[in-house]
Amino acid sequence: MADPVPISMQAIAIMIISLAVLAGLAWALRRSASLRRKNQPISVETAVPLGERRSLVIVAVEGRRLLLGLTPTQVTLVTELQNPFRETLDSRLKTGGAP
Repeated sequence: MADPVPISMQAIAIMIISLAVLAGLAWALRRSASLRRKNQPISVETAVPLGERRSLVIVAVEGRRLLLGLTPTQVTLVTELQNPFRETLDSRLKTGGAP
């Protein structure tokens, strides 16, 4: 007769491998979803709640960054934000232009 200890060790090993495979699939799905979001023409960079159903949101649209104010009944353009310092510096270094 077979010893019951190897069967239980085998079951534990199969369970651990199954959980590792599931974790790997979940990670891959989450990563692919975040990569797809980066390629979208409109993306929300950050959102800050200001109170009851009101918030400020930075949205990237076709290379522009917009600060929007959101309420339950309205969306308002607060301002268009300048490129972050690093992007501005990189573009100026590539073109050799002065500020």
